[in-house]
Parts: sequence; C-alpha cells; structure tokens
Amino acid sequence: MRDQIALIGFGEAGSTFATSAKWRSSACAFDIDPARKLAMKEAGVVAASDAQTALADASLVLSLVTAGEALSVAEDYAPYLIEGAIWCDMNSVAPHTKAAAAKVVEQNGGRYVDVAVLAPVHPARMAVPLLLSGPAAHAARAELAACGFTNKRVVGNEVGKASAIKMIRSVMVKGIEALTDEMMAAAQAAGIVDEVLASLDASESHDSWTVRAPYNLERMTTHGLRRAAEMEESAATLRSFGVEPVMTEGTVKRQRDAASGPTSKKDAA
Repeated sequence: MRDQIALIGFGEAGSTFATSAKWRSSACAFDIDPARKLAMKEAGVVAASDAQTALADASLVLSLVTAGEALSVAEDYAPYLIEGAIWCDMNSVAPHTKAAAAKVVEQNGGRYVDVAVLAPVHPARMAVPLLLSGPAAHAARAELAACGFTNKRVVGNEVGKASAIKMIRSVMVKGIEALTDEMMAAAQAAGIVDEVLASLDASESHDSWTVRAPYNLERMTTHGLRRAAEMEESAATLRSFGVEPVMTEGTVKRQRDAASGPTSKKDAA
C-alpha cells in the first residue's frame, strides 16, 4: 500500500475489514457516529475528527455507509479527495444512484468504482466476493488486492453494472428469505413445520440457475393460469391461519401475468 486508506463509515463492514487486514495506522476512518471511535481505536486505525481529515492523504477510499447516505456522502466529501484518488462505493444502492455519485466524484478529480459486495462480511472477511465496474475498476482491483482483499472480479467498464448484478440478484436472495418467513409463519400456525420442510427437502432441485431459470419461466408461461389459481387458494389458506400473504399475492400476479403474455400457451384455471 503506497498511501493511506480512508474508510468512510465504520460499521460492521469497515471494522471487519480493518481488523482482519490489520491496516492499523495505514488506514484513517471517519464515521458520523462519535461512538464508532472506540471501534476504530480497537482496530488500531487512525480516527479522524472529520471527513476532510480522513481523506487528506487517501489514495483509496472505501465508502461503507448506509444505502440512504451513499449519494449524499459522495456529494459532501468528494471535494476533499486528492487528485486521482479511487473512491470505491461499496454500498448497496441502485445503478442510477451510483452513476450520480460517480459524476460528482469524477468532477472533483477522483476515480469512482462501483463495487458490489455479494455476501455478508462475516465469516468471509477479506475473502468476501466483490464485483467491480467502471473505468477505474482494474486500477481499483489492484489497490484492493494490495490491501488484502482476495476475491475480486471486474465485470465491466460501466458504472452501475456491478450494482445491477447485486440488486437484481437480491430480488431472489432476499425474496427467498421473505418467502421463508411467510411460509414458516403459516406452517407454525398450522402445526405442520416438520412436514412442510421435509416435503421441500424431498423436492429440492439441484440444477444450476442457468437451467432452473428458463425452466421456471417456461412453466409459468405454459401453466401460469392454473398456478395462479392454486396460489390464490394458498393465499386464502395463509389468511385462515392469520398470516398476511404478502409474497404469495405477488406470486399470483406474476404467474397470471406470465400466462397472459402474447406468446404464452394458456391453460384453464
């Protein structure tokens, strides 16, 4: 590492990276929450009193704030960047938000990189999968490697591509979590948790998603009307056990819409 690393935001991700990589005085951190200074002290990094101080000597910046703060932090702090500093936006936000942040960073002489973090930082730590995109992605990949990150991949030169992969992937990842919550609430209310889970285990597919995705879409196109009707009954079942079928009602709409497409083969409900 030639120059200092700046961490903007020192929550779980920032403290995990700093501690795992043992950056210590090679890193300077700033967080709007003064209580985070204790965590900075424990990690051995330099605790800055303000963002300008944190960025004063930083050639590599890791933006690790909340999604709602990602753009405003770039807008507020970009004027403090040294010429050519790489701003790695590691926040989970939409591609257009990252494009807006990139514009302001680059207007202030920085190099913006869209970084998608594809897994929880625990237990992966420095091996957490990172996708990088943007004109400075390859330069950032080298800098991140020098800092100890071991699982990095450049996916394109366009800001927003990495975040698009993560945001769209999250539809499935976080959606499955929400579906699990809805299913388990009803299964517990009905007293059939073991039976439901055993049934899922018995029918679990082990095909890759490159196979499963087109198969699922074909099933919806061909049998969506019948499946929508079945899911309406599932929604009614959930309501009878006092569970609001939020995800299930969305499934009804998606199944019906897929079957109603111009090229679909509709079957009778």
